[in-house]
Amino acid sequence: MGYEKRGFIITQRSWLRQLAAILPNRCLMCHQQITSKQSGICRVCLNACLYQAPICLGCGREMQLQVIYCGECQRYNKLKVVAPCSYHDGLGHWVGQIKYQAQFSVIEVMVDALICRLHYLIELGFVQMPQAIITVPLHPKRLRQRGFNQAWLIAQSLAQKLELPLLDDVLTRQINTSPQAGLSGKMRRKNLLDAFTLVAEIKLQRIAIVDDVVTTGTTVSEIARLLSEQHIESQVWCLARAEAPGLN
Repeated sequence: MGYEKRGFIITQRSWLRQLAAILPNRCLMCHQQITSKQSGICRVCLNACLYQAPICLGCGREMQLQVIYCGECQRYNKLKVVAPCSYHDGLGHWVGQIKYQAQFSVIEVMVDALICRLHYLIELGFVQMPQAIITVPLHPKRLRQRGFNQAWLIAQSLAQKLELPLLDDVLTRQINTSPQAGLSGKMRRKNLLDAFTLVAEIKLQRIAIVDDVVTTGTTVSEIARLLSEQHIESQVWCLARAEAPGLN
């Protein structure tokens, strides 16, 4: 399997696993020891930070009624974003640490929370289970610099737990774009124009696009546009939703 497909440098993964095996299992938020198999964040802290009210699947705003979209998003037929929590309600910091500090201990517990949220929305009839998963790719240069693709690691865990295929050889990032943080919505769209390429035909009807965090949805919308050209319906899965109503 190639460098991009693996999404990780093997030697770094091995070293991190050995280190994790000798460290005490404590919650990163409250610092209490976790006695169960769960790691990274304890159940109490996790539940306190998950969504407690109906959330619009388009923009992430809290709503009074449990429906798919708020009135504004109904007008634009927004992409459905499945996330277990808001980036701003406690867990976002630790989701960010996956990318910036290689804090992988939170991935499994957050993935489990995402799966619970997904099953809940499926029961409501708001989303359907996809036939496969793809991940937001990094440019090869960025992957070499960072050493891993956090979205790929999240997608790999989701694929294993849900027994879905992970299509990690159909989408590439052909332009090494500037970081999206700090850019306006218009600049984000310009930054990502033609950044991705589908390099293979996908003979499926439903795909989930996986990323660590979704803010304006510019990145995943660009990928969804490519999939729609092959008549594929998309939904988005992420560990946290960073609402940014001012960026449009």
